[in-house]
Amino acid sequence: MKLISFHREFGPAEEAGILREEGYVLPLAETDLGIVTMNDLFVKLAWKAETGGDASQIGYFAPLVEAERKFLQNGGRLLSPAGCGKEGIRILSPVPHPMQDVICLGLNYTEHAEEAFGYDGVFTAEKAYPIFFSKRVSEAPGSGDPIPAHRDLTERLDYENELGVILGRDARDVAEEDAAKYIFGYTIVNDVSARDLQTRHKQWYFGKSLDGFTPIGPCIVTADEIAFPPRLAISTTVNGELRQNSNTGMLIHGIAEIISTLSRGMTLKAGTIIATGTPKGVVMGMEDLPFLKAGDRVVCSIEGIGELVNTVE
Repeated sequence: MKLISFHREFGPAEEAGILREEGYVLPLAETDLGIVTMNDLFVKLAWKAETGGDASQIGYFAPLVEAERKFLQNGGRLLSPAGCGKEGIRILSPVPHPMQDVICLGLNYTEHAEEAFGYDGVFTAEKAYPIFFSKRVSEAPGSGDPIPAHRDLTERLDYENELGVILGRDARDVAEEDAAKYIFGYTIVNDVSARDLQTRHKQWYFGKSLDGFTPIGPCIVTADEIAFPPRLAISTTVNGELRQNSNTGMLIHGIAEIISTLSRGMTLKAGTIIATGTPKGVVMGMEDLPFLKAGDRVVCSIEGIGELVNTVE
């Protein structure tokens, strides 16, 4: 199942919906689930899981499947994509306002770690342990939204295509073999980075967290649709030129290890977004390649999820 967030005229600022194969959207606010936003959905399903509901993937998503069935059986009205008549809607990031900072993995593909080590001599790492950092996200752009250049602050704007993992239950002291049970779904995260700010400060937080620096989308694919651990083709183009081309099966620290490590002594709340790291091919690692500038079109693709498309402005 694919889930999105959207806005319709005279409706709430954001609503969650099911994106059906024919391209129409089923608004969850008009089902009997009692939710409006994607964050509402995370909390609602987490509550079901923690109060006796079946926490297996099939059972976990059963409320969504049943809500969809009843909606269609009762003659509910599907909504059209933007530009398709008076019922048209505007697609947003699937999680426009994450409930907490996005947790990120640094240097989590071998070849990207190697290209980073050669950038100004500022990156070092011990591969035995994951590198964690976070991004502040006041509002996540969606596919089609611009990436602000912040030309007054940075001259070294870069992209990082990453598989985003979204938790559907509160996670604490999770064993690696149980990690998949806590995953709600997957999305694409572009970890936009101001390299000059990132390396100027001892922490990466500021250079990763400027407004508009965390595009997410185009949708969330629920975890029951993707085999665990995900082995998905991941690629990025800039103005049509292929820059990144790899597979999420090549993570140094896999998703199960990430969830288990982070949840030791720290509760990860339902709705937590984890960006699992980017493969080789960012501007930082390429000699004589210009950093992003206004007008550049960045397309981040992951197999089975889709394309996250943003243009620098």
